[in-house]
Amino acid sequence: MQLFERIGVDDHEEVVYCHDRKSGLRAIIALHSTRLGPALGGTRFYPYESEDAALEDVLRLAKGMTYKAAAAGLDLGGGKAVVIGDPRTAKSEALLRAYGRFVETLARRYITAEDVGTTQADMDIIRRETTHVTGVSRWLGGSGDPSAATAYGVFHAMKTTALACKGSNELAERHVVVAGVGKVGTNLVRHLVEERCHVTVADVDEDAVDRVQRDFGVDTVPPEKAHALPCDIYSPCALGGALNADTIPELRCWAIVGSANNQLADASNVDLLARTDVLYAPDFIVNAGGLINVAEELAGYHRERAYARVRRIYDTTLTLIQGARAEGISTTAYAERMAEQRIDDIGRLVHITTFQ
Repeated sequence: MQLFERIGVDDHEEVVYCHDRKSGLRAIIALHSTRLGPALGGTRFYPYESEDAALEDVLRLAKGMTYKAAAAGLDLGGGKAVVIGDPRTAKSEALLRAYGRFVETLARRYITAEDVGTTQADMDIIRRETTHVTGVSRWLGGSGDPSAATAYGVFHAMKTTALACKGSNELAERHVVVAGVGKVGTNLVRHLVEERCHVTVADVDEDAVDRVQRDFGVDTVPPEKAHALPCDIYSPCALGGALNADTIPELRCWAIVGSANNQLADASNVDLLARTDVLYAPDFIVNAGGLINVAEELAGYHRERAYARVRRIYDTTLTLIQGARAEGISTTAYAERMAEQRIDDIGRLVHITTFQ
């Protein structure tokens, strides 16, 4: 498929390739939609096996951000960026600042933040070249690392699914498998342990598993078996594609609520999952807490106000579950409709206001 054909499949507005020979920067910024406002989305630093793989990932992630922002009620569009390389060896101040200059050229059409492979400290460096960055340090007027807010939203979405499936939003004594204990997964484990849940964790990083087990006294399972472990809630919190034709038939849970983006490997898995008895809480609904949190920076960050908005994920998740059940459609289809309806209704108003 030719480049413009691929971009046009999901109606992406703009794709920018960024290259700086001296620092070694190779990055792609994808803007899926700016109909509701500037596209806000994180920068992922990852050693992709090819440039095509990087492009495919950034296009999927950017579209997901459009739906996430719209469903969360934010006046923001969807975008994402990927930097090709191993962040442990390729990341440098020169590279991050070169990248920041590219973000600046987009003139606020894209606002970046941290993601897999990038940190708050990286955002502070990028901030030296552009103001179009969120998740920076408090001393720079930012909100800091958004991981805690993302986990907080996922936790509240779990309470909603418990209510929808079991008639009570109490999570005490429930068994939750958290697959991926990076920054978000670890914060989620903390909430669950405090709630007196039985928690089992998995990660390809054995050191991360050891750390979480030591800090919280949780059980562990090999990452390749996490999805098949009998439990109440399975929570994918690593990279995308955890739900696919191989893993879905092996699920032994009654709900899926996780922070990972693009948990469904492809569109066909929506129908496959819908044929099971497992309730799926769409990722772009339940993991919006980090986006909601950093979006508050654009108006002047206030933590209590930000976290109050993150808690609304509970109500949004309940609305989509009830709506999907009433119409007899998948939660994914209903969630996408919610987002698309808001983009259609409000995006038209933003367009009219902008050009009058």
